[in-house]
Amino acid sequence: MTDEGPILHADLDSFYASVEQRDDPALKGRPVIVGGGVVLAASYEAKAYGVRTAMGGAQARRLCPHAVVVPPRMSAYLAASRAVFEVFHDTTPWVEGLSIDEAFLDVGGLTRIAGRPSDIAERLRVAVAERAGLPITVGVARTKFLAKVASRVAKPDGLLVVPHDAELEFLHPLPVSALWGVGKVTTEKLRARGITTVGQLATSEQVDLTGLLGRGAGRQLHDLAHNRDPRRVELGRRRRSIGAQRSLGRGRRSPAELDVVLVALIDRIARRLRAAHRVCRTVTIRLRFADFERATRSHTLTEPTAGTGVLLAAARELLGAALPLIADRGITLLGATLSNLADEDPFQLALPFERQRATQLDTALDAVRDRFGKAALTRAILLGRPDDIEMPMLPD
Repeated sequence: MTDEGPILHADLDSFYASVEQRDDPALKGRPVIVGGGVVLAASYEAKAYGVRTAMGGAQARRLCPHAVVVPPRMSAYLAASRAVFEVFHDTTPWVEGLSIDEAFLDVGGLTRIAGRPSDIAERLRVAVAERAGLPITVGVARTKFLAKVASRVAKPDGLLVVPHDAELEFLHPLPVSALWGVGKVTTEKLRARGITTVGQLATSEQVDLTGLLGRGAGRQLHDLAHNRDPRRVELGRRRRSIGAQRSLGRGRRSPAELDVVLVALIDRIARRLRAAHRVCRTVTIRLRFADFERATRSHTLTEPTAGTGVLLAAARELLGAALPLIADRGITLLGATLSNLADEDPFQLALPFERQRATQLDTALDAVRDRFGKAALTRAILLGRPDDIEMPMLPD
């Protein structure tokens, strides 16, 4: 028996920036910012000056004028992620990917053959460093929630084990913002009631929290404050949506320029949809304005499809309807998401068959790109455009 929990939360440190420092030795130890218009990632050297993800590029450069600003390289990040997830799957078959750079692992059944969870976690960190060249932080605990909190506290490049008999001793002194679902608004609501730590929240009456935050949120936070989290590591969880986004900076963008970005987004995620042998019914575009407010617009199709043309037409219609908002407020990010997904097999072909033939053309183009590289064939509107679309999701 061991007093260590079976759940590992493994989280790469400043992932994009770490990949840049790995690939360019001249950047090691220097403040690095990925993304010029909006910060997509910052190295810990840049974070020391107050630079944060999603911060405007101009503000980041004012805080850290000597930082090295590099454009994002999504292909490099996806390759690095795949290498890291290979390590995860070599460690245990029980892996639940959360994003491109983090996952839960259940090592509870490996004690006899691989040692204590802390030993497994340390070997995992060494393997990621050797095989992917990247630093990673791991939290070890009895629940998924506490393992994730532990990894956050242990950053950067650390390992933290929370033993069974010290769970609340570790958790209760932390600020309430350490709990899932507690953002700025909830933090201020709790602070107004004199609740600033997890321990203070744990001693509060649940009825008071539900009155303040709502029944669901109040009950959940009260449970988490007592480390009550029954969720297991899930295998083979099917993705509910596929999406990508592009940071645009704070300069003005014409409708034609936004259309180019949208075409690139839909072209990429439609190809990934077909590679997964899935179809979708709902197309959503996501906008972030210059004042940091956000908006979404969505459209549900009459029948499911994986055809780029149909999806692009729907997305263009949504973007066209949103142009007055963009003209008034400016836009710093454009994203597209395909949701309401299902397997492609069960659906009967609808008349007329033109859409089916269009999808067959898409599939043929996919095959050419798979064999000769994605630059072998591209849409005319995308010729000469950089491949810097941000896709912060777990790769297939």
